[in-house]
Amino acid sequence: MKKDILEKGAIVQRDRETYAITPNMPAGLVTPELLRRIADTAEKYRVPTLKLTSSQRIALVGLAEEDIDNAWADLQTEQGRPVGLCVRSVKVCPGTDCCKRGLQDSIKIGLELDRRFHGRQLPWKMKLAVSGCPNDCGEVCIRDLGLIGSPKGWHLMVGGNGGSQPRLSQRLLEHVPDEEQALAALDRLIDWFEAQGRKCRFGKLLEETDLDTLREIALGQQAE
Repeated sequence: MKKDILEKGAIVQRDRETYAITPNMPAGLVTPELLRRIADTAEKYRVPTLKLTSSQRIALVGLAEEDIDNAWADLQTEQGRPVGLCVRSVKVCPGTDCCKRGLQDSIKIGLELDRRFHGRQLPWKMKLAVSGCPNDCGEVCIRDLGLIGSPKGWHLMVGGNGGSQPRLSQRLLEHVPDEEQALAALDRLIDWFEAQGRKCRFGKLLEETDLDTLREIALGQQAE
């Protein structure tokens, strides 16, 4: 029986014969050129379904195993990391680029999160998100780590996830005034998560770690 091919970013489908692959689209942005390559690749390899995913990407569903390598070569883009023990995706709302309600530039910081962390190997999977205002269209509320824009900066949220045992994220830091401080805090939290070596979502560790301790870690205040 065929299985997922992690190194190729290929997920076996219900028929246990064909696969889905997902090009990465940082912050959910896509160029006309990439859309054309996706369409051309789907037609070339007779992919029956193109699916918009919850991670703001386009999956090519129903690809034959022997066509996976050539399809990636034709797409000319990074894998979207839909599987594996790593930072899976960074979901991002339109923010101040487009939305009249945006308070902070979610696309700018979301692209930087994708650049720094997407695909980073970890003991367990992790999902990130950014929303430019408290309406939270990026669904930070159900992501391991994320940022929500406020009038004074960023709220840093931790511990959310969907799945069979869903959790809502909790606010760890309020009104972080600039994006570099926010990124540094996220970097420290991801390093901490990796150091724990636990095969669980970030939120599970909150059952054993109080928020005050985690806040010190995020701010770089914990003693060596």
